[in-house]
Amino acid sequence: MGNKTKGLLALLGIGALAFWKYKNSTPEEQQAVKDKINNAKDNLNKWGNDIKSKANDVASQVQNKVDEAKTKAEDSLS
Repeated sequence: MGNKTKGLLALLGIGALAFWKYKNSTPEEQQAVKDKINNAKDNLNKWGNDIKSKANDVASQVQNKVDEAKTKAEDSLS
């Protein structure tokens, strides 16, 4: 078996174990797992939005520099 196959089998086994443990846990423990997942999802979304915002800021700054350069070039040609 290749490394990819072994890795996928290991991941599948871990997932099955986690699912079994979740199903056999108390409702309070299940809620704690759900809360952790939701918190991680919220943090990931916040991180993605921060990156998107920073990328938009950089793109805006680059566009402003390009516009300034165009204006200077047009002024020097006049």
